[in-house]
Amino acid sequence: MKSNSVLIVGCGDLGARVGSLLMNEGWQVAAVRRDIAKLPRGFDGYAADYARSGSLDFLANLQPDYVLTTFNPTERSVSGYRAGFTRAMAYLLAGLGSHRPRHIIAVSSTRVFAEQKGGWVDEDSALSTEDPRAVAMVEAEQLLLTSDHAASVVRFAGIYGAPGGRLLSRIARGELCSAQSCRYGNRIHRDDCAGFLVHLLQAADAGARLEQVYIGVDDKPAPQFEVESWLARALGVEAKPGSDSPAGHVPASHKRCRNKALRASGYQLLYPDYRSGYSAVISDELH
Repeated sequence: MKSNSVLIVGCGDLGARVGSLLMNEGWQVAAVRRDIAKLPRGFDGYAADYARSGSLDFLANLQPDYVLTTFNPTERSVSGYRAGFTRAMAYLLAGLGSHRPRHIIAVSSTRVFAEQKGGWVDEDSALSTEDPRAVAMVEAEQLLLTSDHAASVVRFAGIYGAPGGRLLSRIARGELCSAQSCRYGNRIHRDDCAGFLVHLLQAADAGARLEQVYIGVDDKPAPQFEVESWLARALGVEAKPGSDSPAGHVPASHKRCRNKALRASGYQLLYPDYRSGYSAVISDELH
């Protein structure tokens, strides 16, 4: 592959956005996914299932300058998470062989954090040992970060921005979450997900030293009922809160995520809070 080349493994919507932005800057973009017909024009496509042993053994021959992984579970079970994250990362590293890209960035999730009761977390906070799906993602992160590759992981939370998303559809039906308990949510617009990943790759290409871990969220964790109530007003719909079942109800785990490494990197969020981000989403849907 040519200079300023990036290989995106598991290239879905996020990977396509990142690759398109980089291609507009003159980068060569290659992408791995099972159905390469769905890749944007101009991408060099390689059909492979990254969760299958040996499927990525061709990567070393591509000699990419940078690698971005956007893995997903193969199914929602624990075994699906282990296949889609832990084993996929092992296959990626094996496939690269002796080739050492200038940097590898892996997309992960804030689900990996142990906090469950609404406390604050940052890049150094404790990781889950109880949630087996989170543990599978942690194992994938550690395989990468303890390898001899220059690498970073970006833990995103609550990616939104797609038209007709489930949350907006539910609010449009007049359904809110419960107002009885305060459950914080963290989120980031998909344009900022792609923009931040591009920012990191360009920074690495300019010689900057990247952190090993970033949290990809906006500046404002907020109670979910506050967010949904605001959305109902923005959509102009009458909405009623749901209720927690008093008998046997188990409160949903939640946390508040700080984005200090993101901010320190110099990236400027397009949508620093849910109001600005969802206003843009609603405006796009109305037009």
